Amino acid sequence: MQSRRNFLTVAGAALFGAPMVNRGRFALYAGQREYSRRTVDLVNESLVIDMLGLITLDWNRLAHWQAATENFQQADHEKLLNSGITVFNPAVDMNSPHPHTATLEWMRDWNVFLDSHPGKLMRVDRVSDLLMAKAKRRTGVIMGFQNADHFRTVTDVQYFYDIGQRISQLTYNGGNPLGWGCTAPRDGGLTDFGVSVVREMNRLGMAIDVSHCGDYTTRQAIELSKQPVLITHSNCRALNPHPRCKPDDAIRHMAAKGGVFGITGIRRFVSNREPTTVEDVLDHFDYVVKLVGIDHIGVGSDNDLDGRDNRGSKVRMDIDGLDQPQRMYELTEGLVRRGYSDDNIRLILGGNFQRVLSGIWVA
Repeated sequence: MQSRRNFLTVAGAALFGAPMVNRGRFALYAGQREYSRRTVDLVNESLVIDMLGLITLDWNRLAHWQAATENFQQADHEKLLNSGITVFNPAVDMNSPHPHTATLEWMRDWNVFLDSHPGKLMRVDRVSDLLMAKAKRRTGVIMGFQNADHFRTVTDVQYFYDIGQRISQLTYNGGNPLGWGCTAPRDGGLTDFGVSVVREMNRLGMAIDVSHCGDYTTRQAIELSKQPVLITHSNCRALNPHPRCKPDDAIRHMAAKGGVFGITGIRRFVSNREPTTVEDVLDHFDYVVKLVGIDHIGVGSDNDLDGRDNRGSKVRMDIDGLDQPQRMYELTEGLVRRGYSDDNIRLILGGNFQRVLSGIWVA
């Protein structure tokens, strides 16, 4: 087993952009923020999973990377590694009038991109790939979507599984042929087709996500599924009465079936009062832990490494400290400040999602 000193020498020698300052605090990668030795060790040594984390929200940049192998350079990879995040789930809603075709094209481009950089990136198909990404210092990518409207028939679930999809939300904000979203004018629950898709996802070992589903659709999916159901990126409605946030009964149902809840850092989902800070985000972690226990909480930032506001948002979406590449260190520092143990912080950073995926992914 590597000693702590050796680990920092081998795996973290390039991590520190400034010397140790303030009795064991570090400014990483020449950044302006400083983090404790404990925080740095916890992030660097953990399998860190962002269950709704975008590699980039700059679609022109993503298209540039995917257009030619040489366009994704070492500096781009180093930025991902230096974030401390081992595995991203860069799920999107295709928002297309032809979702089946658009999703196929999205999968094709991602598969070519990942295959073109075997030393830097890897598609995560099974639980062992999570650990391999960490061990080999590759950035792991779970292929998923924030909608299931690309499933035209039940057989499409198998088809998309075969080309790499491992997780899907059942609905986005509105309704689709499977059920209803959180902003739909009504919520009639799962349709017959939605019931069939849930059963097929269970059979194949594709994870079910209900982050954007309406309350009744969420509850039905959890009750129907034979596997744990995930809420990859949401917040607690008890702390913020927003339709994208989940009520206590949904969180309890999820936990009772073994699921995990990923907390976002999106400003309007975190709080309806200003100022909104990292402390408000930490309140959501505390709330879920008190409600259902430490085994059912994780991270689903709903962001990329540079935040959303720098892309011209009319309404501010970012929270200071969580809008920069080292946001996982910022979050971990907050969890340390709140008194969480090292073991519990490791569960939050990725251990809980690793465990639940071990039971869902059958291969």
